[in-house]
Amino acid sequence: MRVTGVGHAGLFIETHAGSVLCDPWVNPAFFGSWFPFPDNSDLDWETLGKVDYLYVSHLHRDHFDAELLARFVSKDATVLLPDFPTDELEQALAALGFTRFVRTQSGIPLVRYGLRIMITSLTGPGDGPIGDSALSLDDGRTTLLNQNDAHPLDIERLREFGAVNAYFTQFSGAIWWPMVYELPPAAKKEFARRKREGQSDRAVRYIDAVDASHVFPTAGPPCFLDDELFDLNGHGVDGESIFTDQVEFLAELAQRRPQVSAHLLLPGSVAELDGADCRLSHRSSDDVVRRIFAEKRKYLREYQRRAQPALRCERQSRAPVPGDLLEQLKAWWEPLLQRADNICAGVAGPVRLDIGERSIVVDFTAREVRECAGEVCRYRLSTSADLVATNVARREVDWSNSLFLSLRFRASRVGQYNEYVYTFFKCLSEERIDYVENWYDQQNDGDVHDIELDGWTVQRRCPHLNADLGRFGRVEDGVLTCALHGWRFDLTSGRCLTSGGHEIRATPTQAIPTQHA
Repeated sequence: MRVTGVGHAGLFIETHAGSVLCDPWVNPAFFGSWFPFPDNSDLDWETLGKVDYLYVSHLHRDHFDAELLARFVSKDATVLLPDFPTDELEQALAALGFTRFVRTQSGIPLVRYGLRIMITSLTGPGDGPIGDSALSLDDGRTTLLNQNDAHPLDIERLREFGAVNAYFTQFSGAIWWPMVYELPPAAKKEFARRKREGQSDRAVRYIDAVDASHVFPTAGPPCFLDDELFDLNGHGVDGESIFTDQVEFLAELAQRRPQVSAHLLLPGSVAELDGADCRLSHRSSDDVVRRIFAEKRKYLREYQRRAQPALRCERQSRAPVPGDLLEQLKAWWEPLLQRADNICAGVAGPVRLDIGERSIVVDFTAREVRECAGEVCRYRLSTSADLVATNVARREVDWSNSLFLSLRFRASRVGQYNEYVYTFFKCLSEERIDYVENWYDQQNDGDVHDIELDGWTVQRRCPHLNADLGRFGRVEDGVLTCALHGWRFDLTSGRCLTSGGHEIRATPTQAIPTQHA
């Protein structure tokens, strides 16, 4: 098996039974905010596009690059489709000219011409919300797991496919917290440190659980080449950002797990795999590779100069702001609010949306969209009017896939994070709202299974996204942390410390020592 890195989460996999192109991305994403790091625009995309199979893990634009797919990838390629609850990904690919689809069943292997294939699909509200996925391949000698952004809960199910020889997994940030939040600098710096630590902990836990012969950190980080966002690169100018790079993570992993065979995979790097054997080569000299990371700011400034035409094109593509923007939002969102019982109950109040100089309120209690009347709102999002107008003009049903991941907004809140606020903005279609509402209804049925964990009896599944706390949970000073997404719970009271409305069932299995003055 021969695996060529094509940037970010992208892989070009060659086997005797066919080739697979995974998540190719080169064009800037999320309103021109994200670019692949390092630069992959000079790869031979004509050759890379001549493949037998195409795998797009999910619809986020750093994985689904419509322009690249339309221009370079052969329409004779067979698309390996994850088992998602809606057909949005299939329809998007069909619109680009793809006609051959294999619709997989999540976690069920299939064999095509000697190549064994399995796609594990994730379908909770935090997964897109209609999906993320991981790809397992076995050519008879080598087993590969391309986990990219996905956070599968059942690692044992993945390992049943076969002992993993090559493991490709996310390790860096892909979120807007805490960078966009209005916080004191010291607090933002501390929250960013915790977020980077949590990301690394999760990656290491997956690496431990998968127990692969070779590990390749992939799927990040992006880089930011617009001057407005440039200081978000890496850890930021004062430690307020979360984007750990490949070399930084590899150094950390070498300290924490010196026995793990881990490799730097860059655009154009080639891994020759034969079972547990691996030979890796880079297309650039060691000195060039070193300079990318040791002189990162200089490298990014040079990259930024090359990116100016793309940035100008993106700004020019934005829609004009219509005079009836509020009326358009009312007509679009109010029918969705009427269908969103769980989301409305979860937000339980108004959310203020500042659109340029204008402020509106999405009132989840009254289920209406209206002008802001100066009322107090616990949750506030602010952005420029042209970005909202562009989302409206494009009928963008997932604003995390456009506005929020762009980091071109500001947020503030009173109290805890509320996942329901962001879930609503990811589900701006009847199909998505109905799916997520049904998902919440199923979760509300409860989890009756308990486990023993560090002196506590707790429900087995995390109230957030059903992670197995026997694998991902740890208890310290009476607080349980789920390492999958970093959610924290006070076990004495059962209260979620991360977000309201997600209490956990827990009782001590041993006497709690009396505290003496």
